Amino acid sequence: MPELERAGLALHYEVHGKGRPLIALHGFTGSGADFLPLARSLRRETMTVCLDLPGHGRSGVPEDPARCSLAETAADVLALADELGVTAFDLLGYSMGGRAALRLALGHPQRVRRLVLESASPGIPSDADRLARLESDEGLARDVEERGVTAFLDDWLAMDLFRTQSTLPDERRAAMRAQRALNTAAGLAASLRGAGAGQDPAVWDELGRIRQRVLLIGGMEDEKYGAILTRMAEVLPNARLVRVPRVGHNVHLERPRLYADYVGEFLRQS
Repeated sequence: MPELERAGLALHYEVHGKGRPLIALHGFTGSGADFLPLARSLRRETMTVCLDLPGHGRSGVPEDPARCSLAETAADVLALADELGVTAFDLLGYSMGGRAALRLALGHPQRVRRLVLESASPGIPSDADRLARLESDEGLARDVEERGVTAFLDDWLAMDLFRTQSTLPDERRAAMRAQRALNTAAGLAASLRGAGAGQDPAVWDELGRIRQRVLLIGGMEDEKYGAILTRMAEVLPNARLVRVPRVGHNVHLERPRLYADYVGEFLRQS
């Protein structure tokens, strides 16, 4: 079980395939295992590194939620790349992982070759909305601490954001649910408090600095993030936007083969 020790935390990761390096960052309640189908599809041409973010999967749970922040996560990714002897890499981030990927690309552009952002956001522009999100995430953190992961997931996965997942085969939904249930209440609470969307100022005004090629991908049924991705495509200098029909917030779960096709094609471009 490969682990990276950084800043007092053990971080679990897995490496699959050979070729150009791709580091994949999952969303809230997920883990690096979410990207195993993608890694298998790309294994002949890509070395996919699947990292469990702080507080998730088999990575450690910090005492201080600030250890889960986007800045700390970006530092974790850079330390992992150094551990693997990788100077520059392609970077993929989904939802929460996409916010971390954006911060890393802005802070260390020389390390990121290409960027894939799935259902991601540059942040909440309004101070009032950010404060409301902070309060909401604190409520969610208390909820998972009080009721446990199982009850928390019942409500979390029932949100409208994930409604299209109800059409997935029972076996796939059960596997996804079981993987998320491996997380701990302490880990999810720490992530909500340290890496919630209200924690960091928005970076909309900085997107013009990202000169790398960017693939923006989201589901047609995800109206909220579809609008965000469309706006991002207008601001990023070198971006391509893909909206996948009959899919919601989690494209890599709902349409894994098509998702791998889009990502593989993007990464093969010179």
